[in-house]
Amino acid sequence: MPADGRERSAARVDTDRDGGALVARVTLQTIADRVGVSRMTVSNAFSRPDQLSAEMRRTILDAAAELGYVGPDPSARALARGTTGAVGVLLTESVGAAFRDPIAAAFFGAVAEELAPTGLAVVLLPAAGAEGMIPARDIPMDAALVYGCAADYPAVDWLVRRRLPLVFVDGDPRPGAASVVLDEREGARLAAQHLLDLGHRHVATFTMNSEVPPGWAPDAATAASGFVARERQRGWVETLAAGGVTPVTYELVDNMEPHASEAARALLAGDTPPTAVLCFSDLMAAAVVHAAEERGLRVPEDLSVVGYDDAPLARRLRPSLTTVHQDFEAKGKAAAGALTRSIASNRAGNPPDSAQHMVPVTLVVRESTAPPAP
Repeated sequence: MPADGRERSAARVDTDRDGGALVARVTLQTIADRVGVSRMTVSNAFSRPDQLSAEMRRTILDAAAELGYVGPDPSARALARGTTGAVGVLLTESVGAAFRDPIAAAFFGAVAEELAPTGLAVVLLPAAGAEGMIPARDIPMDAALVYGCAADYPAVDWLVRRRLPLVFVDGDPRPGAASVVLDEREGARLAAQHLLDLGHRHVATFTMNSEVPPGWAPDAATAASGFVARERQRGWVETLAAGGVTPVTYELVDNMEPHASEAARALLAGDTPPTAVLCFSDLMAAAVVHAAEERGLRVPEDLSVVGYDDAPLARRLRPSLTTVHQDFEAKGKAAAGALTRSIASNRAGNPPDSAQHMVPVTLVVRESTAPPAP
């Protein structure tokens, strides 16, 4: 064997303790010997293709495929380059729950598509780990999107301690980090003003609060928890107050079934249900429509319902749902752009991008809203 310890044989054969052959391990030197070039030339074919002619690179890759070589070890390559080629997306819920949420899934798809030309891969990070592993602490990544998590979330602290470039999406950012948010209050304002213009005066808001049991909020102005829910609630309450209307508010623990259906039934259970409901999400709005049908209320003749997000559900629902539209593609592009800028700034030794990118929203009026019954 040469002094530098590199393999010169066609392939190195590892053996077990009794000297029996286990498996032949193909190395860069194996391929170099097959093609008749240097080990560095083979390495360049995988990591620096611009250094070789197209014909030489194709010859090397064909030889590698024939020998069963899949490429340099990713961990070793990341160590040598000082980059992993991956970005994390920190979730408050499980990965499975995130993919069952059509809003989250649409956003992740837009981010992944926007990042695809950069070569960066997206890794979904559940907030909780297992058997001593904490994904935010342990998984290699170059940066992270913090999706819908409060800035004091424990997993966020691990990302901060790792000094990773961070972009906060749909949440309060930490100082010095970029953020991407919808113009939540404007969307809520548009929805509330739409009901006022139709003549509604007995209005309920239907929102989330993970900090209290489901039920009627003592004060609509202080209801809701989490950045997005608080911003939407404030937009509704401020706009209705300007029109002389004080809403009632029903809070539920999360934006999932069966909680939404149970809460929607409770919201409409009184002797004098509201004539209109402003909902945190399209899913919650659909639950109100179904609860109204169970009670014998017609939508929109007896009850107007407004959602938020304009998920595919809003168009499928009957009657079709009036809702606030968010542009998932624009939101994903903004998040991916903020992320790549933060990575580039970090690599250059410059301060991170700390701008807030606000994505505009619009109101889509469909069939679920009408003037209140005389």
